[in-house]
Amino acid sequence: MTAAAEQGRLAGPLSRSVVNLCHRLASQVSPRTAAGFGEVVRRLGAPLQVAVAGRIKSGKSTLVNALIGRRVAPTDVGECTRLVTRFQYGTVDRVEVVFRDGTKQVLPFAADGSIPAELGVDTAKVSHLEAYLTNAVLEGMTVIDTPGLGSLDAASVSRTEELLGAARQTGPDGSDELDDTSRNAVAGAEAVLYVVTQGVRADDQQVLAAFTAATASREAGPVNAIAVLNKADTIVAETVEGSDGDIWQAAKLLAEKQASTLKPRVADVLPVIGLIAESAESGGFTAADAEVLHQLAGLDDDVLETMLIAADIFTSWDCDVPAGVRLRLLEKLDLYGVRRAVEAIRAEPAITAGALRRVLLDASGLDAVRRRLAVVFAARADGIKAAAALASVTALAHASGDPAERRRVHDAIEVLLAKPEAHQLRLLEALTLVASGAVDLPEDLAEEVLRVGSNADLGAQLGLSGAARPDLAAHALERAGWWRSFASFGATPAQSRVAHVVHRAYFLIWQQIREP
Repeated sequence: MTAAAEQGRLAGPLSRSVVNLCHRLASQVSPRTAAGFGEVVRRLGAPLQVAVAGRIKSGKSTLVNALIGRRVAPTDVGECTRLVTRFQYGTVDRVEVVFRDGTKQVLPFAADGSIPAELGVDTAKVSHLEAYLTNAVLEGMTVIDTPGLGSLDAASVSRTEELLGAARQTGPDGSDELDDTSRNAVAGAEAVLYVVTQGVRADDQQVLAAFTAATASREAGPVNAIAVLNKADTIVAETVEGSDGDIWQAAKLLAEKQASTLKPRVADVLPVIGLIAESAESGGFTAADAEVLHQLAGLDDDVLETMLIAADIFTSWDCDVPAGVRLRLLEKLDLYGVRRAVEAIRAEPAITAGALRRVLLDASGLDAVRRRLAVVFAARADGIKAAAALASVTALAHASGDPAERRRVHDAIEVLLAKPEAHQLRLLEALTLVASGAVDLPEDLAEEVLRVGSNADLGAQLGLSGAARPDLAAHALERAGWWRSFASFGATPAQSRVAHVVHRAYFLIWQQIREP
């Protein structure tokens, strides 16, 4: 077992089972495949890798900064924004440029604490950047900032897949232990946070599918992908029916509409205002900013309302607050954030800078995104990582070109999946098959599979949130019986495979509810 694994870094028992499987098989496969298994084990001992993906100018890097709580990812167009950057935990803050030949060069952070926008190296020779930060968030999750996807062209997708490849492993003589085929088999993040804006396009689901084909060789689905509607404050509320002119309500309604477009590729779409979240979380919002907002709150209503009509009016209107100061405030909060802050000050004139920062953070929607990340990713990290690892093990065996080796690995995986404790992996597999369309089910049954497999809460899994335990138990047992009957009578072979898994999922839920 790797040192990281020995120190208890594995996400849970499922990951441990896959590690043991890799160790058992290492002596039964070729040295090349065994080296690939070693990389799988290494990744199982590392934090969950979450890639932040989206189109160009969707605000990905701003959201990355908000999630990390530090303005470290450059948000202006530069060399860095065209490269993959992996943000991971380290005991010493540093940035490493990783070149395609495996060599590395350490760079200092810029004066403002961010990665330099211009690297001063030949970017054509750069593989990716590694940023190590003493940051508590990164102890449990590695965040991967990816280049914006502007189209479905092969070169764009290929470059992203290549840059998300596994780290280059070298042997004692300095030669590669992993060939390109093996390296690609274990490449990619294990989960995806997909960023969209109100201008969501019909092919976003295709872009998401193409991007996440590189996500540990697995399709995107509600198990390992969620989306956020960024720049929610730019929505014109009056154009969204049912919003009653409220921007945040309009954002929620639009997010629900986008969820129907992107599902089942994502578990959910949540509105967020990345700029305000970044300013509130990364220290960008200061006591001086709070003082300026107090001054603005003292203006006459008519004057302030006029200033808040548009950005150019806000910065050019004649008032006691200097135009340059207003411009800097706008760059941190935009008009929506300024309005929400002024409203909070007028409601509570003695509000402190810290409390005002909290108001802005609440207005950004970041907390809801973090909670969803915790439910979809963090709570399921063991299953996500183990399923991704098994996909990589399978891909490595297929890449070997040896039929006997493929059969040996396949049989070992089937033995592992037959164990009761591995049922979660079967459920994740079934969920992915349904979400990707590989197994076709009637819409109502597909929705039920997605619900059972995508939620951690028992009530939510059963579609009976808030119901009493006896009612939950009865419903779970009834649905277990239904899916068993469907598996035996009327289902196609592919549907039957999924139905048996769902039947067992309901039965295990019933057992869990009945336990005192």
